[in-house]
Amino acid sequence: MKNLLRDIRRSPRFMTGFLIFLFILLVSILYPLLSPGDPLAMIGRGTFAAPGTYVSLYDATSAKTETLLLPDADDKRLADADRAAMINYFTLSGVAIDDLDPQDTDRMIELWQEIFDENNMPKMTNAQRRDFRNLDKRLKELQASDTLYVMDMGEDGEYEQRSSVSKTDYVNASAVANAKTLLLGTDNFGRDTLRELIYATGTSLLVGLVAGIVATLIGLSLGLLAGYMGGVADDVIMFVTNLFTVIPGFVLLILISSSVSQDMRGPSLVAVIIGLTSWPWTTRSVRAQVVSLRNRDHVNLSKLSGHSMLRIVLSDILPYVASYVVMAFILQVSSGILAEAQLSMLGLGPKTTTTPTLGLMMNWAMLYSAHTNGSWWAYFPVILTITLISFSLNLMNTGLDQVFNPTLRD
Repeated sequence: MKNLLRDIRRSPRFMTGFLIFLFILLVSILYPLLSPGDPLAMIGRGTFAAPGTYVSLYDATSAKTETLLLPDADDKRLADADRAAMINYFTLSGVAIDDLDPQDTDRMIELWQEIFDENNMPKMTNAQRRDFRNLDKRLKELQASDTLYVMDMGEDGEYEQRSSVSKTDYVNASAVANAKTLLLGTDNFGRDTLRELIYATGTSLLVGLVAGIVATLIGLSLGLLAGYMGGVADDVIMFVTNLFTVIPGFVLLILISSSVSQDMRGPSLVAVIIGLTSWPWTTRSVRAQVVSLRNRDHVNLSKLSGHSMLRIVLSDILPYVASYVVMAFILQVSSGILAEAQLSMLGLGPKTTTTPTLGLMMNWAMLYSAHTNGSWWAYFPVILTITLISFSLNLMNTGLDQVFNPTLRD
């Protein structure tokens, strides 16, 4: 056993996959303990807020200000999207812009003021006209005044000046009472995507683990029984196994999941359903291993000694297939996580009101068109997480295969 563990530790593939998987597992366990809360709590009223630090404007107006004269401040106030829209308007208006530098803010605004006419925009769609008018309004507001005034309604019902904000006034973010850093922004429901992702990863790992245990136990039990007993028992078990093999497993999974109401489809039930449809290939593989072992000398000696079938199977056969069972379990866990993601993408995964999963996050992102509106943070981290989990588990399986299979050793 010591030599086996040493060989496993020396396998670079296994250790790389194990460390990746261990990191993901520890984050999914420790983060909820260090930062408890509802992962589905809606902290935003809008949808798909981009990653970054958000500071309360209400609190910022009363925070202590410092005067900073930054040379490129005005240039940054004109967003890249606005510059692109201005270039688009110039092009549609037939203005020669070959020598125009889009980063030259003063020249861009000067040219805009010269040629923009909100009443004369031919060959433009209504949507384009509306966007250009809004852009013109923003540009006028940008140049209107160097100072903005914050007004408050007094006791007499009249507005009174509360404070003023100059273009050169800056507030230290730490001086603002309310600020929130959202490393992955918010999703379509205004929920913290990072918190949701970590909780969803833990749930999906649990689904994969339960599905792997169920599928491996069923496959191992039936494979041991069919391989050792042979005869009628073997024929019956293999008939059922072949029947499940012929029927596409995912189709069967869809049929079973769709027959269960969404309110009853919790993560545990979905995991059991996945496990109940994933055992056939494990059964066939274990049976093939047992058939080659049941007539070995040590097994025949146990039979002659009068040992029970259960003892022979557990003591003389199971240890020889244990390595394969471990590798099969790792693959079953990976398959369970992917199966849950596929089911949730079809709307047949766990119920959506209690616990997030990686598949549900993909489903929400797809339904609200995150992939078409540029909200990459709503789906790409989920894809990356699923990829890393599957990659790490497959690396572990490949590493174990090299250790247990002498023909693959260097």
